[in-house]
Amino acid sequence: MTITMPQLGETVTEGTVAQWLKKPGDAIEKYEAFVEVSTDKVNAEVPSPVSGVLREIICKEGETVATGAPIAIIDEVGVEAPAPAVPAASAIASTPVTTSAPVAPVATNGSNGSSNGTYAGNGATNGSTNGDLRRFSPAVRRLARAHHIDVATLRGTGTNGRVTASDVIAAANEGPSATMAATILRDPIPAPSAAPTAKSTTPPPAGTSTYAEPVPGTLVPLSQARKIIAKRMVESLESAPHAWTMVEVDVTKLWRWRAQEKDRFLAEKGYSLTLLPFFIHAVVQSLKKQPLLNARFSDEGIHVARDYNIGIAIGLDTNLIVPVIRDADTLSIGGIAVAAGKLIEKARAGKLGADDLNGGTFTVNNTGANGSILSKPIINGGQAGIVTMEAVVKRPVVIDDAIAIRSMMNVCLSLDHRVIDGTIANAFLGDLKRRLEAMKPGGDSV
Repeated sequence: MTITMPQLGETVTEGTVAQWLKKPGDAIEKYEAFVEVSTDKVNAEVPSPVSGVLREIICKEGETVATGAPIAIIDEVGVEAPAPAVPAASAIASTPVTTSAPVAPVATNGSNGSSNGTYAGNGATNGSTNGDLRRFSPAVRRLARAHHIDVATLRGTGTNGRVTASDVIAAANEGPSATMAATILRDPIPAPSAAPTAKSTTPPPAGTSTYAEPVPGTLVPLSQARKIIAKRMVESLESAPHAWTMVEVDVTKLWRWRAQEKDRFLAEKGYSLTLLPFFIHAVVQSLKKQPLLNARFSDEGIHVARDYNIGIAIGLDTNLIVPVIRDADTLSIGGIAVAAGKLIEKARAGKLGADDLNGGTFTVNNTGANGSILSKPIINGGQAGIVTMEAVVKRPVVIDDAIAIRSMMNVCLSLDHRVIDGTIANAFLGDLKRRLEAMKPGGDSV
């Protein structure tokens, strides 16, 4: 059975093989995870649809392919595997016989910044070549980077010549001369370099800096998730004509209500009661008044969604993800708080699945949690709008010709101008403003 790259999301068109959990020849039980796939939204372990034996790995770790493309072949238990094709005698006779000495491995970089050892020879490399047998584990690659060791120059002592952590440590203890000799034997003598210019244009070294911990003067390698996020953001801006508008909201009464309920709610439900669930509850009601905000544009027309599935933008150390609260219109404020709390927990633990990320119809971004008072977000692809709740700030406001100190919050909306005109956008924000300012104890259930 040929296994293809799964589609981990409605708008996901490709995936990256992050790690093979099985190797050719290993037995696999039905529903047992055998490969880990990553996209810009999620890392997910893919279960086997059948019980059998992994016959061939088609895509190497770090390789990105389109959804539906073959990545592996599993021989199902009870199903006879196809016999390998036998070349005709005439073809064998006409095939020239060549011999060559072993060729040293060369390092090839995957799209996730990792290095895999492969052998460069007369034949093409595939899942059954010695190159895959010398694949370096993530732990070995990290250790090599820490000691500035080129793993491709090491002679492995592990099974099938695999480079182990002990090999890296041994090379580090021997000093730079240990790998210098292997590098000289492998690489041709470089041509004399040009005279140095007044200012060096050499790019900063890669591999010593990460997105979570960037180091000044170094190059942060792009993870597959970061590459796809960049691509999606550019696509969104190029395909959807963004427009932007904002209102300011007096959330004084809402802020007091939330303060009265937060301790009880935490004790009863185990989740913090932030301003987010109140905001989402009001957003859903306003979407019902202006359903074109809960829609998407296509060449055939504007598809107005039946469900109210609200995406919540969550910023992690390495990327931004948008899990979805499904059927938010059926949940109370307390129900939304619990649902959001569970998604945030799963996101920070790296346990979000494809079902948690699919089907969003509108997105809410709590930029105020980081102190922002004004922002212009990019629309999540396939939606018509994204709204932000900014930081709550106390400031003087004129009310009935008198100055009062109020808790004020800006609400910003980015919209797809192909779907939404200014009149509809302002009507949505006006309705949302009225609902938020009317929230107080004794209103909707928490």
